[in-house]
Amino acid sequence: MIIKKKKKKKNEWNEKYAINIAKNAGIKMTLKHWKIIYFARNFYLKFNISPPIRILLQAINKKSKKKINSLSLIKLFPNNPSIQISKISGIPNPNKCL
Repeated sequence: MIIKKKKKKKNEWNEKYAINIAKNAGIKMTLKHWKIIYFARNFYLKFNISPPIRILLQAINKKSKKKINSLSLIKLFPNNPSIQISKISGIPNPNKCL
């Protein structure tokens, strides 16, 4: 018998869920991680589309004194930032995500 995992709906997401997903990916969540996760999540909830990395970086840098770049994201989310951010945020992968 195969048991399928029920996917989280966007309204079922919470920080405990995010921490578990991150932990399984070997990521220890910090304030920098949460800033990105909440931005991606809020973007999705507002526009009903996951933010591509380029838009995510531009928007975060617009609001933040300390700028981040794609290398910063790779350090925070080492195994494909787009997918890891989406998973931890409980949102779909961006359309152009490989």
